[in-house]
Amino acid sequence: MYQQCKKCFFDTDIGDITFNSLGICNYCEMIENLANQYGTGQQKGMQQLDSLLNKIKRAGMKNKYDCIIGVSGGTDSSFLLLKAKEWGLKPLAVHYDNTWNAAVATMNIAKITSYLGVDLITHVANNKEIDDLKLSIMKAGVPEFDADTDIAFVQVLRKTAAKYGVKFILEGHSFIAEGISPPTANYFDGKYLTEIHKKFGRRQISSFPNLTLFQFLKWCLLYRQKFIRPFWYMDYSKEQAKMELSSKTGWEDYGGHHLENLATAYFHEVWLPRRFGLDFRNLKVSADVRNKKISRATGEAVLNSHRRSTAVLEEYVRNRLQLSIEEYERLMEQPLKYSNDFKTYKPIFKKLKYLFFLLAKRDLVPMSFYLKYCK
Repeated sequence: MYQQCKKCFFDTDIGDITFNSLGICNYCEMIENLANQYGTGQQKGMQQLDSLLNKIKRAGMKNKYDCIIGVSGGTDSSFLLLKAKEWGLKPLAVHYDNTWNAAVATMNIAKITSYLGVDLITHVANNKEIDDLKLSIMKAGVPEFDADTDIAFVQVLRKTAAKYGVKFILEGHSFIAEGISPPTANYFDGKYLTEIHKKFGRRQISSFPNLTLFQFLKWCLLYRQKFIRPFWYMDYSKEQAKMELSSKTGWEDYGGHHLENLATAYFHEVWLPRRFGLDFRNLKVSADVRNKKISRATGEAVLNSHRRSTAVLEEYVRNRLQLSIEEYERLMEQPLKYSNDFKTYKPIFKKLKYLFFLLAKRDLVPMSFYLKYCK
């Protein structure tokens, strides 16, 4: 029987969803529990954040840098870098360039790091390898078109932190502002990507910074790198962040959520909606309705509105991946596949769920990793 959450727009089309007696979904309950745990936007949360900031400062007192912050040119990472400097931290900005950046993202990174006087390290990927990975994912027919970017970014951040002896990596994610995507909506790990490329790839991948299970555990257990998400403790507003960034640094809005990178834009605007009927606008709109920033009627209007034309974006992807229109359409219409059609680390993650729970409690892995991949 079809059912939709009374508090957001998640419904029975979403995997692993349940509803309580009031018709509220388990994802809304998860966010409420996280807000209580982290004291989000309350005095409790700010006290916890202050304590964490003091730990970071003490740990990096003798180092040039006391934290690593991954920057994309988007709102969240740019604002986090701005706040880190205001908090008195000594951040090193790290950017993973998958060679699909929109021009505005590159300019925003230059503006924010220049304004703050923050050092920047950019890891530029081999564009031929990246394109072969992305074409492999399309041939596999799975949802995660941009999984390679997420995996590589984490590995680059952790490797850079190890190189400079930094224990803390800060991330600009807010479960209040963005929600938490269902675990069945976007799964990825290093083995999953390797298996897909092994079956569908045409080029040898030698320089791609993949994150294997061994490396993941090494960073967590041996180097004890902590992932901190300051916005989980704060009353964070993306709209206010954009205004502050623009007025202080000349940062420019890029026109929509995740549109600072063309691969991510294609993933959200074309690949998921057209092939899988997934509208990731639901995450942000549900978050806004849940937080009473917009009415339910306004949220419904947004989700029912037509998307902007994607013709130029699709043409870019076809040309870049050297696909004819006929080849591209065949990939679009092929049978749907998912992560459970390939070998992944997920069975191991589930077996080690108690270990990862302890690691999450100590900020050695993000709590969202435990909730999505292990629990």
